[in-house]
Amino acid sequence: MTLHIHAVPVISLIAGILILVQPKLLNYVVAIYLIAIGVIGLLPPGTL
Repeated sequence: MTLHIHAVPVISLIAGILILVQPKLLNYVVAIYLIAIGVIGLLPPGTL
């Protein structure tokens, strides 16, 4: 059995949970999310 997990939905889920748990972290969570999505976008297809 093969399990394929895409990085973007996982990062989005983690960011959403962090914002719910600690609303003061909103700026940091958004910044980290945008950086992570940018890095993922720069990687060649099929890397993750």
